[in-house]
Amino acid sequence: MLKKILTAPFIFLVRVYQTVISPLTPATCRYTPTCSQYTVEALKKYGVFKGGWLAIKRIASCNPWGGSGYDPVP
Repeated sequence: MLKKILTAPFIFLVRVYQTVISPLTPATCRYTPTCSQYTVEALKKYGVFKGGWLAIKRIASCNPWGGSGYDPVP
């Protein structure tokens, strides 16, 4: 229960990004699922701290010198 309460604001922010900002920018994510989908899944599965850390690592690797392809939440 506490995990849901703590993650809800962060998931809300990602959902706002997905509906408001993301449609205005070109699709550039090199991974499947997208970085924002990955972030929501990681937050739901692991909570704010570990899920947030996984999301930060994923977003940091989403660049031309990083990886690409299918990369699900562990």
